[in-house]
Amino acid sequence: MAVKKAVAKRAPKKATARGKTKVGDSYVCEVCGLGITIDEDCGCAEACDIICCFEPMKKKSTRK
Repeated sequence: MAVKKAVAKRAPKKATARGKTKVGDSYVCEVCGLGITIDEDCGCAEACDIICCFEPMKKKSTRK
């Protein structure tokens, strides 16, 4: 008779890898180089992707 082991189910992952887009954040397209700065909050409940050239834009680092 085979013994079955109990498998713990994991909760689905939430989109926490990215932070929420805020006013003043800068993004750049890694394909064409277009850069944008957020000047108005969109009000999304979760973080959303900003798309350019069919790819999500990357957040610019804020080094000073």
